[in-house]
Amino acid sequence: MKKLSVIKIGGNVIDNSEKLHQFLLDFAALPGDKILIHGGGKIATELGVSLGVETKMVEGRRITDIETLRVVTMVYAGLINKNMVAQLQAKGSNAIGLTGADGNIIKAVKRPVKDIDYGFVGDLDEASVSSDTLDSLLKAGLVPVLCAITHDGASQLLNTNADTIASAVAVAMSSTYDTSLVYCFEKRGVMRDIDDDQSLVPVIRMGEFETLKNEGVVSGGMIPKLHNAFEAIKSGVNTVYIGKADELPQIDQQNFGTRLIR
Repeated sequence: MKKLSVIKIGGNVIDNSEKLHQFLLDFAALPGDKILIHGGGKIATELGVSLGVETKMVEGRRITDIETLRVVTMVYAGLINKNMVAQLQAKGSNAIGLTGADGNIIKAVKRPVKDIDYGFVGDLDEASVSSDTLDSLLKAGLVPVLCAITHDGASQLLNTNADTIASAVAVAMSSTYDTSLVYCFEKRGVMRDIDDDQSLVPVIRMGEFETLKNEGVVSGGMIPKLHNAFEAIKSGVNTVYIGKADELPQIDQQNFGTRLIR
């Protein structure tokens, strides 16, 4: 099987033009087939403020009403996505920027209302990602750059968590590629002490996850990230990495961040 890297870049890097430039330089230099996935929450929030659209959050999750959907679509699918594609083209990487609606690549289902109405937020299942379309783009020598906007197949755009998209894409592609999923953000990986950069946990096996949660090493937003990562491994993804964006070149030596394995 050919190797494929599915890489998700976090908002804190996107918000910093110098860090983003360096990350895209490193990403472009990675050998083999690759897919990039991004969100961009802070920039969407700032634009929303300038347009008079209030940001509503519940437990760290954005409520996407119709006005917010317009803002995140403009920012994710427009400003951020096309800026990243243009930078990758300048770095010799033939990127193509896409939403889930383009080529019907990612079809989502609007999240049902339970205790909280999240608005126009999309959830994914095992049939959401069109691996054939992504495969055809890769075979054409293109580098797909996917933003966090999907669609429901009935003309409605939806805001979907970029971590979830990255996991779903990696799982979908794992039947035809030797796939690695890489989450890049501002920390070196999973840390025993969040304030100590030397406390990196280099490898976490599936059976160790619960222990680390009970010890408080894995907490907060890292819990769903690792849960999704191990679910991806169960579904065929070879390896998942979580690490610092500016250390991405070290991934070839398997010396990047925290490696999650079965």
